[in-house]
Amino acid sequence: QYTGGTTGFAKGAILTHRNIIANLLQAHAWTANDLVPGKEVFITALPMYHIFALLANALFAMQMGAKNRLITNPRDLPALIKELSREPFSFISGVNTLFNAMLHTPGFEKLDFSKLKIVLGGGMAVQRAVAEPWQEVTGTTLLEAYGLTETSPAAAINPLDIDGFNGFIGLPIPSTEICIRDENNEEVPLGERGELCIRGPQVMKGYWRRPEETAEAIDAEGWLHSGDIATMNEEGFIAIVDRLKDMILVSGFNVYPNEVEEVLADHPGVLEAGVIGVPDETAGEVIKAYVTLNPGFAADEELERSIRGHARKKLGPAVAPREIVFRNTLPKTR
Repeated sequence: QYTGGTTGFAKGAILTHRNIIANLLQAHAWTANDLVPGKEVFITALPMYHIFALLANALFAMQMGAKNRLITNPRDLPALIKELSREPFSFISGVNTLFNAMLHTPGFEKLDFSKLKIVLGGGMAVQRAVAEPWQEVTGTTLLEAYGLTETSPAAAINPLDIDGFNGFIGLPIPSTEICIRDENNEEVPLGERGELCIRGPQVMKGYWRRPEETAEAIDAEGWLHSGDIATMNEEGFIAIVDRLKDMILVSGFNVYPNEVEEVLADHPGVLEAGVIGVPDETAGEVIKAYVTLNPGFAADEELERSIRGHARKKLGPAVAPREIVFRNTLPKTR
């Protein structure tokens, strides 16, 4: 299964039959009290060549004997809403941008959510600015989960009975160990940031014909080093900060794009946001933000000042975006 990485050559993760079956059993154990075999309706709006939909929708739906409705073009939002209106559904998975787009599509709020049990968000960070309106409209919590191609993919999921969005990716699923380690491969104290490491029966055998990358990713004790920066609290809940390689260094401060994007998305005028680091002679790097707007907001200097002020208040002047660029759309991978 090839990774969906955005840099360098795509790497083939060797997923054994045992890896896949283990992850299906883990998913079943996590949902056994909520899903009834042969009685559920799944919505598959993600491409099944991606590991998330391949396991969470295609294979897991088969395991559950569920009816599975395939959305071949989820970017056609009016058609998507029309398809969802055909019958009540109980399970839907997606990414933050898809849930956000659905919320802003006319007719979504009129759908029948009476049978909806599980809404699973993965593939990217779920933002509070999306999760809270989702729950208000549907009455169902948008559960954030975490996985990698290299873990078949699920490693952590939020409990299905949480009351609302909590900002965490959840707890390790059954038979899975997770720890947070520093640059010296030592475990960090609870609450401190470090690299998320995973060990369990769903961890890949290695990268196809890439022994050096395999050795870098999986250590001698069997821990997969994810490349994600995370924290863990006293209850074992894990929060993702950002990708280690995405970190931006601003005047000696480590800045993670996810944190800035979360704040920008909380502004009432912002529909979506993406940030990058750009070179700066004084600070080394500064933050540049690209945003799309909610209906009713105009891309003008007044709105830009409002967004800057919102970001400075929440993040401080050093971390707030130096430049804001308005766009009609932001690029997305399929």
